[in-house]
Amino acid sequence: MAVHLKQALEVGKYLMLQRISGRKHYPLVLMLEPLFRCNLACTGCGKIQHPAEILRQNLSPEQCFAAVEECGAPVVSIPGGEPLLHPQIDAIVEGLVARKKFVYLCTNGLMLEKSLHKFKPSPYFTLSVHLDGMQALHDRCVDRQGVFETAVSAIKAAKQKGFRVTTNTTTFKGTDPADIQALFDFLEELGVDGMMVSPGYNYEWAPDQDHFLAREQTKQLFKAILAPFRSGEKHWNFNHNPLFLDFLTGDKDYECTPWGSPSYSVLGWQKPCYLLNEGHYETFQELIDSTDWDQYGHASGNPKCADCMVHCGYEPTAAVDAMQPANMKRALGSVLGLAR
Repeated sequence: MAVHLKQALEVGKYLMLQRISGRKHYPLVLMLEPLFRCNLACTGCGKIQHPAEILRQNLSPEQCFAAVEECGAPVVSIPGGEPLLHPQIDAIVEGLVARKKFVYLCTNGLMLEKSLHKFKPSPYFTLSVHLDGMQALHDRCVDRQGVFETAVSAIKAAKQKGFRVTTNTTTFKGTDPADIQALFDFLEELGVDGMMVSPGYNYEWAPDQDHFLAREQTKQLFKAILAPFRSGEKHWNFNHNPLFLDFLTGDKDYECTPWGSPSYSVLGWQKPCYLLNEGHYETFQELIDSTDWDQYGHASGNPKCADCMVHCGYEPTAAVDAMQPANMKRALGSVLGLAR
């Protein structure tokens, strides 16, 4: 099973309640960034480029809980930076699980094996390990040798202790589809509980600006990557709505839902979304009410949005589309591991 059945049912119930209430701008996944510090300096990431005084700061558990309550999203993703560097990350996770939020702790895996004792397996808790390819490709992407081997060892240890483990893969210009297919084959053999994949976004502060994909390049790359999966030759276990995968290959034409994955960090509520840094609001409601949402997304003509096809903007759109009667059977099939 890819998406946990309990999560699928709760998220479906949440989406239905939003529809019944007539609410247009509502969150699906809170991107909770308790710190920006990291123990890697990946060339495609712009998060660690913040000034030193910002990198030294942490959100307290109480700040995290307040943001979750204020936002109300059923799913909480904890990226960073590297969340395992936070001295109270175990208290944050425990508090969110107690609130019955579906928590995805995103990690590069370097500290994971030594940190497993801090957490307890739960249907509400998933470890999401970042792997951009097999050993040579991944270590090149994160600019450090040995990271792949350490992350894989941590995944094996986490699975042995009963944790739910998924992976997250980012693709860039020049990615060989065969490399990603080999990674997916390897992860299936490893027994991960689901795989996520998305094209990279060209963060303005990222050191490497030459390898981000244009929109048509993304579609062609994912057509090639997913060809054996969609033909039935491969049975990869994706932790995605299949409609989002249709979007990546160009078979669906979606508009971005930028409010679907709001971001909260030591700086406040990032406007307008997790990927664009145009300042911050103090409250979630201010983010929703004060943002001119028509200025964002592919159809807006905003050049910053022209090539973006990242999951945090488009998977919420696919989730809403999955609630349409014509799509519900296929979406349910993805939960049961049947959909392509």
